[in-house]
Amino acid sequence: MCGIAGIIDVRGSDEALQRARLQRMLERIAHRGPDDSGLWTEGPVALGHRRLAIVDLSPMGHQPMLSACGRYVLVYNGEVYNHGRLRAQLESAGTRFKGHSDTEVLLALIARDGLAAALRLCVGMFAIALWDRQLRQLQLARDRFGEKPLYFGWCAGTLLFGSELKALRAHDRFDTTLDAATACAVLQRGYAAADRSIHRSIQQVAPATCVTIPLGAGAADISVERYWDPVAIVEHGRQHSYTGGFEDAVDELQRILLDAVSMQLQADVPVGSFLSGGVDSSVVTALMVQSARTRVNSYAIGFHLDSHNEAEHAKAVATHLGTKHTEWYVSEEEAQQVVPTLSRYYDEPLADASQIPTLALARLVRKDVTVALSGDGADEVLGGYPKYCRGDALWAARSHRKAVAAQVADARIAPLARRLLPSRLAARVPWHRLNTAAALYGASSAQEVAKLLGTMNRHAEQFLAPAMRDHALSATPELPDFSSYRRSAMLDDVLNYLPGDILTKVDRATMSVGLEARAPLLDHRVFEWAATLPDDYLFDARGGKRVLRALLYRLVPQKLVDRPKSGFSAPLANWLRGGLRCWAYDVINSAAATHTLDVPRCKALLDLHCQGHHDLSARVWPIVTLAAWLHEQRATAS
Repeated sequence: MCGIAGIIDVRGSDEALQRARLQRMLERIAHRGPDDSGLWTEGPVALGHRRLAIVDLSPMGHQPMLSACGRYVLVYNGEVYNHGRLRAQLESAGTRFKGHSDTEVLLALIARDGLAAALRLCVGMFAIALWDRQLRQLQLARDRFGEKPLYFGWCAGTLLFGSELKALRAHDRFDTTLDAATACAVLQRGYAAADRSIHRSIQQVAPATCVTIPLGAGAADISVERYWDPVAIVEHGRQHSYTGGFEDAVDELQRILLDAVSMQLQADVPVGSFLSGGVDSSVVTALMVQSARTRVNSYAIGFHLDSHNEAEHAKAVATHLGTKHTEWYVSEEEAQQVVPTLSRYYDEPLADASQIPTLALARLVRKDVTVALSGDGADEVLGGYPKYCRGDALWAARSHRKAVAAQVADARIAPLARRLLPSRLAARVPWHRLNTAAALYGASSAQEVAKLLGTMNRHAEQFLAPAMRDHALSATPELPDFSSYRRSAMLDDVLNYLPGDILTKVDRATMSVGLEARAPLLDHRVFEWAATLPDDYLFDARGGKRVLRALLYRLVPQKLVDRPKSGFSAPLANWLRGGLRCWAYDVINSAAATHTLDVPRCKALLDLHCQGHHDLSARVWPIVTLAAWLHEQRATAS
């Protein structure tokens, strides 16, 4: 696992200046690769790499790496888990290797097949920058689900790219202009879209795509190729449904996951597991115990608050599996001290309070190991979120939806009712929930329901300063019209929530301490197989992930893991009324926030939450997060 950065400066800077600029960019992401650093320049092109050595710790894994044919130069962040099998195939065809890194295997595949075709053969996670010396073009690519980040864009005619925005910001031509549409998206859904950034001049390589940029090209000259398409896979799965019995499906999932876990255990450094005691992490850890040659290290974080503490459940699972288990209870004071520093780790606003325990867990795990396997991706791929069942029931009742919507909260009735009720009672009526219910019942498609259930602030633009609102609205791509609401919602999360929130959260938290996180449940073969399953193999009366739960019960006693889904988060509602209250008001009132936010409206929402009548933390937190990020950017620039 590593960090990459690069420059194409067609305006012509001398080599010494080019290398100095690139070195500054790499220094900003040294945490991603503390073991080695490398630069390569040729004319206007400069590629840089920070290395976290995982496979082949020798200098033979050094990057930037030149292909054996001399045509390609590669910098690469990630792991190709099936590199051993691919190496054997290439060797049988006559390819000879100098070392045993996956980077060398990837380069040989690219030299033989081209980038997109090579990536179709790879099982893994990656962000890639490839310079083609023959065609004089740069290619940028990202893994199928967006586990690894890659930003790029033109600033003053210079192309910049890198693993994190802080690398790009180190270049003296970086354009800091805010993207209003992304700011609105953060307020609405809590995160930036997987192909955009908080800066107008910078975008992200979308998951499962290759971007080709000829030398001297502008933004209009790039071409984008999708090498893997989850929408097409889900549509194909509907037409070619799995025909085996349910127990056959459990057998097949066990086979696929055991292979995925076995491949992801390959490393020349110590490997551990994130273990919350829930279904997903327990399955992964149990399969690690089956596959590993040595005792597995497992890790858990706990809170001194029963409603947000899973450490005891994790300990029970670890005891049963016989792992070497480590847990750490985070005090409320420790956790709250982390909150004002989040913008330094996350580069752009991310309103997911589970980033706080994720950072704490990453720091705990890195004391012992360099790689950790997680259960991330199971909810999106196998239907685990409760909203899938809630939304399905809502969508199924479409015969009375419009009538209920009118009765629940007509936009004209709610303000009138608020005025007619006694003030003390009106303050306690959850009008925001009534209005949301009205929108849900009035939805005209399954896709609309899915997007509403993933929304924190429906009319997010109202929290932006007036001058920003006209630039804040952007069209959201429509999903295919699947007959199953659940499939629409799951696909929406795979395309948006997973790369924009979950994987961003995990990548920045783990890489801030030089820890590589791997997610066996995001092996693309799991997704392709799960797309063929009938709904009743994923959902039953108890909720989602039915087939995964059945697998877990083969591995761990049911009584240890059978409990309601609680998630991995922090008691944010209480904190915003307590220890974080002054800080929240301070960042909303800061000078940096006034140019972007409608401060009086934002404060009014925070006031309502702090009054304690109802929990508005899910709506308030994106506002506070954006304000804190704006404040941090101004402080850093001054």
